[in-house]
Amino acid sequence: MTNKAVPTPISTNQAPAAIGPYAQAVKVGNLLFTSGQIPLGLDGEVVAGGAEEQTHQVFANLKAVLAEAGADFQDVVKATVFIKDMGQFAAINTIYASYFGDHKPARSTVEVARLPKDVLVEIELIVSIGVE
Repeated sequence: MTNKAVPTPISTNQAPAAIGPYAQAVKVGNLLFTSGQIPLGLDGEVVAGGAEEQTHQVFANLKAVLAEAGADFQDVVKATVFIKDMGQFAAINTIYASYFGDHKPARSTVEVARLPKDVLVEIELIVSIGVE
């Protein structure tokens, strides 16, 4: 018999509810895996504006999910960024860097044909957090 960590869903009302059959994040042992966050406000609507405004909203949503799990951006070990237009990479990258400061987690950035609700950016994180 193996001693496996039990996955624990993480949910907060400080970020928009999941729009499908998934958790905002799942904690397994000392790792937290966030679902991809898109730029929805608490009302479930896409925020107005372009890639910059949308990226700030994605980070606000991620911050709320991380806080619920007892973590912050300094605990992130890997980020995956999905963007609609690689032409927006520089603007998104500048905003991304402002949330991490000197912390530099591993990252992949991928241009995709389409994202949920036709948003311009989606980000998911892998986070190392303390074990309870």
